[in-house]
Amino acid sequence: MKFRLFQFLIFLIPILTYSQKAQFPSPSEYFSEPKSGVLVLGTIHFDYPNLDAIKTGEEDQLDVLSEKKQREITELIDYIKRFQPNKIAIEAWDSFKATEKLRKYKKGDFKKEKSERYQLGMRLATELDLDTLYSIDTGPMIADLANMDSTYVAKLTEDYDFQSSDPFHQMSIEYFKVVNKLPAKMNLLEYFKKLNSLEHHQYVLGSYLTGDFKLGDQRGADVTSVWWYNRNLRLFRKIQEMNTNNNDRILVIFGIDHAAILRHLIEYSPEFEFIEFDSL
Repeated sequence: MKFRLFQFLIFLIPILTYSQKAQFPSPSEYFSEPKSGVLVLGTIHFDYPNLDAIKTGEEDQLDVLSEKKQREITELIDYIKRFQPNKIAIEAWDSFKATEKLRKYKKGDFKKEKSERYQLGMRLATELDLDTLYSIDTGPMIADLANMDSTYVAKLTEDYDFQSSDPFHQMSIEYFKVVNKLPAKMNLLEYFKKLNSLEHHQYVLGSYLTGDFKLGDQRGADVTSVWWYNRNLRLFRKIQEMNTNNNDRILVIFGIDHAAILRHLIEYSPEFEFIEFDSL
C-alpha cells in the first residue's frame, strides 16, 4: 500500500510542478509602484500661428485676452491645479528659454502674450510656485534624413500635402473645421474636456491614417512613421527624461494632435499613469 502511495506521489509531482509553471504571472508583480502621473493637456494654439493643415479664420479665433475668456482661463487653471503637478512641460524648443522667461513672467512681463505657453504654462507654474518650465518640443527623424539625403526625402514625400481626395480625409477636415471654431463660443473648461476625451483623441490619431497615409503601397506609411509618429516618440522620450522619481506629477501642455499619440504611449508605459483630463 505504501509503495502504491509512493508511486502516486511520484506521478503527481510533475503535474503539480507543470501546473505551477503554466500559471500566467500578473504584470503588477514585476513593475514598480507607484507610477508617475502624467496629465496631457491637448490644446489649440491661442495665438493662432496657423501652421497646421486646417486654418482658422480670424473671425472664428478665440480672443483669449478678452474679459470673458480670461475668467474662463481662470476657471480652467483652477481645474488643472487639482492635479497638483510638480513639473510642467510646454510645446517649445530649448531656444525658447522657458525657465528664463518664467522668471521674467513672475516679475510682470509677458502678461499680454496670447500663447498657451504663457496663459497656461507660465501662469500655472507661477501659481504653483514652480521654478522650472520644461521645453520638450523636438524635430522628427525625417529632418535628419533630409540632411543626409535630400533627394531621397523629396521623392519619399512627393504629394504628401494634405490635399487627398480620400473620403475619410474629407470627413476629418469637416469635423476639425467645426471643432476649431468652438473655443470662441464654448466655455473653455468644457471645451477642453471634450478636446481631451478618449473619443476625440481616437479621431485625431485616426485622421493621420487617412489621406496621404495611403500614398503608394507603403510610402505614405513610411512618411508618417519618420515624420509624425517619430516626432511624438521623441517627445515621449523627453517626458521620460523629466521623470526623476516615481511620484512625479507631470503636466504636459501640447497641441491637441500630439495628445492622441502621447495618450497611447503613456497608457502603455510601465513607468507612467495616464490621467484622464475630465477625471480631476
